[in-house]
Amino acid sequence: MKTLLLPALLLLIMMPSARSQTPERAATALLAELGPEKSAKMTASFDAEERTNWHFVPKDRFGIRLKEMTAQQQKQAFALINLCLSAEGARKAKGVVALESILREVEKRPINDTYRDSGNFYFAVFGKPDGKAPWGLRMEGHHVSLNFTIYKGQVLSAAPGFLGANPAIVPEGPAKGHQLLKEETTLAFALVNGLSASQEQAAVVSGKAPADIITGNKRNAWQLEPPGIAWQDLKPAQQRQLRELIDVYIGRYTRLMKDILWKEIESAGFVNIRFAWAGGKVWGEGHYYRIQGPTFLIEYDNTQNNGNHVHSVFRELKNDFGDDALKEHYKTAHH
Repeated sequence: MKTLLLPALLLLIMMPSARSQTPERAATALLAELGPEKSAKMTASFDAEERTNWHFVPKDRFGIRLKEMTAQQQKQAFALINLCLSAEGARKAKGVVALESILREVEKRPINDTYRDSGNFYFAVFGKPDGKAPWGLRMEGHHVSLNFTIYKGQVLSAAPGFLGANPAIVPEGPAKGHQLLKEETTLAFALVNGLSASQEQAAVVSGKAPADIITGNKRNAWQLEPPGIAWQDLKPAQQRQLRELIDVYIGRYTRLMKDILWKEIESAGFVNIRFAWAGGKVWGEGHYYRIQGPTFLIEYDNTQNNGNHVHSVFRELKNDFGDDALKEHYKTAHH
């Protein structure tokens, strides 16, 4: 398979961005650089229904696409998103973009195909990023939906946060063997395959994996049943493995956001965390897992394309799109 070289621009924007400015400043600078016409395509009110209309399949979306931006504008758009992500999170988000060109070749589509197109990733701003009120930021396209609610430079919510990979492991070409979401997979396999027979009986909730993540692109996520094995029924080493796996997901975000999410998880109690598995327990067999507690839900599914197509999502059960944080903000603001 002949693999196209990624444009120099894409390689450039995959570099980590400087974190010297706030999201408000970066968003304001991007909108100014875009100019009135392009900015209008990228902005909507904070209360618009579109802000919570998220998805991760290839489709037309609200916002401005990478292919509609100049090189400078693309660089600024990624720099803005990077302010809400860790270096690892930024690497994975940009990696999803890069995979579209590889997927186009895997599927043997023509070079001018626009269905698998690394330019079809959209950026959108909801509300005014002026520091006076909460606002929203979204990067979305095939296999990525990153949704941030922000106020005065602080990320109030980083969910829903979806990342996928197809191919999960690149089968051929110069990028052969590349596995974008490797930790999400290998750590989970290590955990489930290390369970005792009795632990496995509690953890494995089905011999067949669901066709996709169960909560899909629903506005609100929920606790799923059956819940799987309880934290306290894991040995200390297994608990450390589970904690490391959770950390992979919340480690996609800034250190401050990661610390906030861990404090919420700890306050809700590790004893309330559950791990569930469905499907095969080796690569190539369709498999699925979820990790959930009172404050969060993680889902991972790999069933499509002969078990080489990963979907993964992090949800804040009470705070997707900043629901809880906004209630507290408006309550305080009105006093």
